[in-house]
Amino acid sequence: MSKDLLSNYDRNKIDSTDDILFYSQPRFVYHLDIFFRNRLTKLYSSQLNPNSIVLDMMSSWVSHLPNLKFKKVIGHGMNIQELEANKRLDSFWNQDLNKNQILPLENSSVDYCLIVAGWQYLQFPELVSSEILRVLKPHGKFIISFSNRAFWNKSPNIWVNSDDQGRIDYISRVLKSVGWKIDSVIAEYLKGQSLFSLFKSQSDPFFSVIATKPSDL
Repeated sequence: MSKDLLSNYDRNKIDSTDDILFYSQPRFVYHLDIFFRNRLTKLYSSQLNPNSIVLDMMSSWVSHLPNLKFKKVIGHGMNIQELEANKRLDSFWNQDLNKNQILPLENSSVDYCLIVAGWQYLQFPELVSSEILRVLKPHGKFIISFSNRAFWNKSPNIWVNSDDQGRIDYISRVLKSVGWKIDSVIAEYLKGQSLFSLFKSQSDPFFSVIATKPSDL
């Protein structure tokens, strides 16, 4: 992969203080609206097989997994209290991926890796993507989903300064550079109707990049 894929400026954030401090207090709130969350669960229902091992990266107290029985769901996140509250996780660990990108998992040990509303905080996404490529089994899937929300002061400049399509292109470019095969890209501007409204309104847009680990890696 080219060393010039991301510049130092691209990786820099407005708030460069330790991320562990920023995430030290749990946030038991929904960061994405119900229409986005329902669309994400629907996507997972179509992509994930039961009795598989799922790695839920950059997770929190909310699970977006469908009502399927998985062999194991492994969680990673920045706040232990949030991870403890996520009842779909069979095990979990805490790690700042902007300081240490090495995952404590064996080679080819996971069937799926999921990241929702998390890629936008990665300063070294190529290194994280390489590690996920290592721990996934051949033909394993990597599903990265996001909207247009973020803690902007904690997002690298490349994310802050890009539009929706630019962010999709950025993720795809990083994944391809380390060996992933892009299966599909989803870009949907959802409209939802609340219980107390007669009219449909714009919901959080839904974007997802789905990639597969080639069999020869």
